[in-house]
Amino acid sequence: MSTYEEPGPGAGLSDRDRAVLDLERQSWPGPGAKERAVRERLGITPTRYYQLLNALLDDPRALAHDPVTVNRLRRIRDARRERR
Repeated sequence: MSTYEEPGPGAGLSDRDRAVLDLERQSWPGPGAKERAVRERLGITPTRYYQLLNALLDDPRALAHDPVTVNRLRRIRDARRERR
């Protein structure tokens, strides 16, 4: 007899995906601080970071992992799209 366990929040997200969401959850003191953290902590360029982040906003696993952050960022993205 086997038991089935529901995957927990963030199941299926890579460590890097979770790190991207963790960085986005923080507030930053001034210009350049976030970009520096992206390079130092994740070892990627800010451009790549924002590409990954944008893809995560459409990933249901990211929403399950951090619904507050993902929904906030979706609202910001949608508002920017409407202004264009």
